[in-house]
Amino acid sequence: MERNDYQLILGNCLEVMREYPDNAFDLCLTDPPYGIGEAAGKNKSRGKLAVSKDFGNLSWDDAIPSREYFDEIRRISKNQIIFGGNYFVEYLSNSSCWLVWDKDNGMSDFADCELAWTSFKSAVRYYRYRWNGMLQEDMKNKETRVHPTQKPLSLMRWCLENYSKPGDSVIDPFMGSGTTLRACKDMGRPSVGIDITPEYIEIAKQRLGQEVLF
Repeated sequence: MERNDYQLILGNCLEVMREYPDNAFDLCLTDPPYGIGEAAGKNKSRGKLAVSKDFGNLSWDDAIPSREYFDEIRRISKNQIIFGGNYFVEYLSNSSCWLVWDKDNGMSDFADCELAWTSFKSAVRYYRYRWNGMLQEDMKNKETRVHPTQKPLSLMRWCLENYSKPGDSVIDPFMGSGTTLRACKDMGRPSVGIDITPEYIEIAKQRLGQEVLF
């Protein structure tokens, strides 16, 4: 993969990942479904476009991905950051380096924090960034939330800044609206994003300003 090359792939990520050789990417930075049914519940209202256009099947996070997905992620990438890692512990090894994202939600019934499992050997790290409904940390540069479980761009940039270097290749098998790839483009990390929903591929394409590459 050449530097500044950003690819969007429409398809089942398990099938796509099987086409890559071992250690094809320096980092996998991804946010798989947690299996808690939030897309069709409270989180549904967060993705305005997903609601208005009824993107895909809102039962997509009723179950976590199978072990095969995580085996392929670890095969094709040298290191991994997997958000929601606490939901996938039976598929992942012990880690000394968990990432804690404090969403500064205040008094609400949403989770105060989200956890990301990593393959790195350093200590636990903490990042605070408000992401509470209409309230965001950077209100002057407020992000449009188009996916029910979308992560802030700043969070993904922070992950890349601390756990990769310019020119490292990155893959996001559960791309959603393309936040990981947008962060990669901003920070000079060539990347591949995979999603099974055509509408989210189109949103990611708009965020990257390019055509879809299959």
